[in-house]
Amino acid sequence: MALHPSYVERFPLLDGISSFDQLMSDPALEQRFHEFMQWRDAAPPPAVVAEDTVVEGPHGPVPVRVYRPDGADTDLPALVWMHGGAFMMGDLDMPEADRTAREVCARAGALVVSVDYRLAVDGVHYPVPLDDVVAVVRRLRDAAADCGVDPHRIAVGGASAGGNLATGAVLRLRDEDGWQPAVLVPAYGVFHPVLPPSTSEIDALMAEVPDLLRFTDEQTAGITANYVAGPPESADAYAMPAGADLAGLCRTVMVDAEHDDLRRSEEPFHAALVAAGVDVTRHVVPGVLHGFLNLPAEVEPVGHAFQLIADTVLTAQEPSHA
Repeated sequence: MALHPSYVERFPLLDGISSFDQLMSDPALEQRFHEFMQWRDAAPPPAVVAEDTVVEGPHGPVPVRVYRPDGADTDLPALVWMHGGAFMMGDLDMPEADRTAREVCARAGALVVSVDYRLAVDGVHYPVPLDDVVAVVRRLRDAAADCGVDPHRIAVGGASAGGNLATGAVLRLRDEDGWQPAVLVPAYGVFHPVLPPSTSEIDALMAEVPDLLRFTDEQTAGITANYVAGPPESADAYAMPAGADLAGLCRTVMVDAEHDDLRRSEEPFHAALVAAGVDVTRHVVPGVLHGFLNLPAEVEPVGHAFQLIADTVLTAQEPSHA
């Protein structure tokens, strides 16, 4: 379907911005881009209790923000959530992190742990961000009772680069700990070091999207190269999970954007999960762009996506305890 009109009416905010390098060097342009991406005039997200703390990891303390629903403190479902930002941008305050966590916490009555993993900047590269994520998931799993969480109802998810990190973490926990969460929830993630070929359907859907919001082959390969500190093809199967043995992966619920170049990675990854016998469901949210979890729930498809993620977290249960 066509792009949601909420996007189209805001496209003028991107006029005159030809590249991310340009907007990152001009605070006024950067402000306009964030206004486009984050709907700063939106209604506030649900008010829930949130506390900043840290989890010890192999590279030092990992900042996290813990969201807890009112009126319940035992046997909660839980979600460990990672924001996106091409592995090099983003924080706990961006809507994709904070708004998503608040929406899921309120809608599912779940404890949500949002992870401020180390970014791939200033000499930091893979596996450091992934190590941070694995450390946080392990900590919640091992301290579930102390946190009021049902250890058999832990979900792991993330958006964009965060979806990649969530998937890599679950693969490592399978291989290193012999443990899996109840469900994996990657939203518009990237799983290949180099984007697979496009399709006529994706090309047609992306024709109306401004170039600034596109993911080209060169850009995606550059993001991967920065993350792994080497050629994209050097990425191992935890850095780029399309190369992994996916057999035995936990139930997976993919939540993708209809208008997104990264469908070129998501669709073959979904096919690979199916071929590996994974219990996987893929939802393509109509009319939205990559990064749509930065938008408020009053944009109807986004509200439906928040509810989908919340329902997935609420109903998730490890198979042996279903």
